[in-house]
Amino acid sequence: MAETAGDRVVRMLALITYLDSHPGVPVEQVAEHFGVSTGRVLLDVNTLWVSGTPGYLHDDLIDFSADDRERNILTLTEARGMHRPLRLGPQEAVALLTALRSLQVTPGLATDPVLTSTMEKLTEAAGTAARSAEAVQVAGPDDDGARVSGWLTAIRAAMSAGRRLHLRYVSAADEVSERDVDPLQLLTDSRRWFLVAWCYRAKDVRQFRLDRILQLTELNVAAEEHPEVQPAADTEPELAAAPWRVHLELASRARWVAEQYPVTGVRDTGEGSFAVEVAVVDLAWLHHLVLGLAEDVRAVAPADVAAGIADRAEAALAAYADAGLDDAAGDDTLDPPVG
Repeated sequence: MAETAGDRVVRMLALITYLDSHPGVPVEQVAEHFGVSTGRVLLDVNTLWVSGTPGYLHDDLIDFSADDRERNILTLTEARGMHRPLRLGPQEAVALLTALRSLQVTPGLATDPVLTSTMEKLTEAAGTAARSAEAVQVAGPDDDGARVSGWLTAIRAAMSAGRRLHLRYVSAADEVSERDVDPLQLLTDSRRWFLVAWCYRAKDVRQFRLDRILQLTELNVAAEEHPEVQPAADTEPELAAAPWRVHLELASRARWVAEQYPVTGVRDTGEGSFAVEVAVVDLAWLHHLVLGLAEDVRAVAPADVAAGIADRAEAALAAYADAGLDDAAGDDTLDPPVG
């Protein structure tokens, strides 16, 4: 996943604090600490070197030892106050406390010890501002959130006991399946929870959204060890290994596809259309997307993928005809996209 500007700013601010407490540290050690390349560290340092406080003259800039830099060592000589923690004003304290209270009603985080400790310390430090935060109404989880919270409790219990799970699961393409899995890891992107597990149906690692689990049962079977599986660092699908690269040409009003899904090579083709390449892990998901776009799809490639979508569309039309619904739908017919 591409790094955002916000991620880089956070790292550069942390870099100042780190170098302030670790003078004369090799670039390689800094890169290892932040989990980035040495080239990225040097780019961050070069950016910080021309940053500072208003005035932006030499004495207003963040500074490093040039001699040490030539030896691939980083020594911060002027932080311009960026290494000192900031004091929260009343409005900032209220905003932060409200945000933390929102996290506390998120499924799985109500009793999180780090969150609880942070709330207690910030409430004490905020003083009277904390009472203003308590007056803000924070909505709790809906029925789906309560169900996810139940799945979290059950999965954590199974992981602690080293037990296998049986799932009844609905995919993004609305396909329901039954799976036995060995739970490996729980992840969240702050909006949704995911279970990373070894799936015996797929004979591989799979990621399951907890809000799509229809039923979950702990089995009286010990989960096997899977030392070859590396823990996931985030909740993004592994698109680099996606088995299909599909070219879509879409009408301009379907531009939201390029914004909502991970695509590459967005290109305007003229006449009110554009083209993208989509990394596809599951063809059923692609069928669901393309058929939903309907007349906004101008072309699909490669040809075998387009043929599969056409077959799916014809099967859907045949099902409507068998149910006697073709007349109710009028004379409109669906022309499946072709590559």
